Amino acid sequence: MDFFKTPIDGLVVLTPKVFNDNRGYFYESYNKQVWEQAGIKADFVQDNESFSRQNTLRGLHFQKPPFAQAKLVRVLEGAVWDVAVDLRRGSPTFGQWYGVELTEENKKQFFIPRGFAHGFAVLSDTARFAYKCDNFYNKASEGAVRFDDPELKIDWKIDLSKAVLSEKDLQNPLFAAYKENPCF
Repeated sequence: MDFFKTPIDGLVVLTPKVFNDNRGYFYESYNKQVWEQAGIKADFVQDNESFSRQNTLRGLHFQKPPFAQAKLVRVLEGAVWDVAVDLRRGSPTFGQWYGVELTEENKKQFFIPRGFAHGFAVLSDTARFAYKCDNFYNKASEGAVRFDDPELKIDWKIDLSKAVLSEKDLQNPLFAAYKENPCF
């Protein structure tokens, strides 16, 4: 597994070693020992999967402490543009975002530690998205930042006028509201 540490501390893009032959392929998507040797510690307790159609945008979501979650995300089918925003007050990259294209072909994974908002936009006709979490979901601890926040200026790689959004995500507060009451 290759680990690429992004310009934002804690965010890591992982590229597995894929073994292809006439039957198909095999790769190890997670190995706790290899991760710990690379300096990444996470004890995953929950796996989630979603299916979305093209131009669906989900995010930007996070769980507030004590239910904050680190995530390991990947695409099983299709392609997404995956984004994490640093919400850690005091971090030199507070309010900055990083994005990576995750596809069934490149098999890249994105590790997002606690203290980040997360979202993705579907680039292909459909996408099946999977992620591991190191803490259990808690509805009362949900947090969010608006996907089209003018201060964050996230390039979602899709035409936002065609974005398919939940009613809930359309109501998410701006980043300015988070800055007034940060939880990380």
